[in-house]
Amino acid sequence: MRYINLYKIFLIVLFNLMFLISCENSTDVNATSPDLTSQSVKPVNTSIPLVVVSESLTTIQAVGLLTPSVVQISTEQLSLGSFNQVIPRSGVGSGIILDTQGHILTNNHVVEGRNSIDVTLSDGRSFEATLVGSDPRTDLAVIKITSESLVPAKLGNSENLSVGEDVIAVGHALALKGGPTVSKGVISALERTIDLDAQTSMVDLIQTDASINPGNSGGPLSNLAGEVIGINTAIIDDSNGIGFAINIDDAKIVSDQLVKKGEVQRGFIGISPFNVTKALKEQLELPVEEGVVIGRVIPEFPASQSGMQVEDVIIKLNQVDITNAGDLSKFLISNAPGTKILVTFYRKSELMQLELTLSDAP
Repeated sequence: MRYINLYKIFLIVLFNLMFLISCENSTDVNATSPDLTSQSVKPVNTSIPLVVVSESLTTIQAVGLLTPSVVQISTEQLSLGSFNQVIPRSGVGSGIILDTQGHILTNNHVVEGRNSIDVTLSDGRSFEATLVGSDPRTDLAVIKITSESLVPAKLGNSENLSVGEDVIAVGHALALKGGPTVSKGVISALERTIDLDAQTSMVDLIQTDASINPGNSGGPLSNLAGEVIGINTAIIDDSNGIGFAINIDDAKIVSDQLVKKGEVQRGFIGISPFNVTKALKEQLELPVEEGVVIGRVIPEFPASQSGMQVEDVIIKLNQVDITNAGDLSKFLISNAPGTKILVTFYRKSELMQLELTLSDAP
């Protein structure tokens, strides 16, 4: 009987041991299989600092982040009336704080020719501003105030924007009391061009259906991370939901030069540029799908003097790819008059190169 009991005990121990081994193997198998639920819950190592990346906020959060950096700009311009009396004309616009030194970015048309410029911060404080510099070609200007406790805007980038992306416009529309106006929409189109005159175009603009009204000029167009991706600049009369903003990548280059030099020293080639489109490619039998087509060559300027012709297609300046008029504008902003450059272009199907020296704009 004793031997039987020992035998039973041995069998029980053996059975339990086999059961434990089976469970362990089963756990290993499950651990190697893809378990999305278990993978999504991981302990946080608090000893390692987390890197926070830009992500979408709620509209309320994005506006809360942006509003302290948005200012109202009030201006006054003196003009003569019918009987030579001096008549003051007031105007209003918006701007964004660039740094703690008091530099503010806005539109040139908001401050151009104004006799006085006053800035009101989001906390109600007001200061007289001075003009640091302006650039009519991009409709940008930098003004400056002397103040403490300034909140610079968070600048994003406009290189990787997508049509349909949600955006927020903030500005002092119609000079309404009670703080800035907020409107929300989407990016309707990219790389838009507006002709200012026969020789000047604003290029690489962001089109949006976010409501932009008089007074919004110079204010920010923001993504849902609260980052400024454009400077609101223009609306189309009699349109419904068509507004434009200067892309922030170009605005950064221009504002940096205005802060440091008081002006933009851009080179000038002397052409009217057009983007290569599918229709142009087929019509002109172009060998490329991207580039800048010369629509007009201005006499006595570098392109004309170097022998470039209408319908030549510029694809590269120095080692920089030129895929559209926006790339051309960025290149010229970054290269001052007097700079020698190598132009790579197609004439019909022939790839050609020539050197020219950039001049001042007329």
